[in-house]
Amino acid sequence: MSLRSPLGRVKGLGAAGEGVAQWWAERISALALVPLTVWFVASLAAMAGADYFAMRDWMSSPVVAGLLILLIVTGFLHAALAIQTVIEDYVHHQGLKIAGLLGVKALAFVLALTGTLAVLSVLFKG
Repeated sequence: MSLRSPLGRVKGLGAAGEGVAQWWAERISALALVPLTVWFVASLAAMAGADYFAMRDWMSSPVVAGLLILLIVTGFLHAALAIQTVIEDYVHHQGLKIAGLLGVKALAFVLALTGTLAVLSVLFKG
């Protein structure tokens, strides 16, 4: 016996009616973060001991700046999706849930924007 409605079974929607879109977004962002993180850690390891000017020159490359922006945006998107899942599952008071979701989305947006602008400022001043 299933508790899902016939329409829900046909559409493949879960109890919230959202389907698996967020689940897929989390998995795709996690998959994108793997090569970006490996590249970033390997790059930092290769630059170990470099001074400020060497790091600035490295970040001034358009390819490096683009990859850094992708890493920043994807990382904050992934984090926001994961925290959203936790809030939706474990916060039961509707007002706190809405406030938490709005706060997480706003904080992730502001931090991703700040990181992106920092990379762009190095890219264009470098």
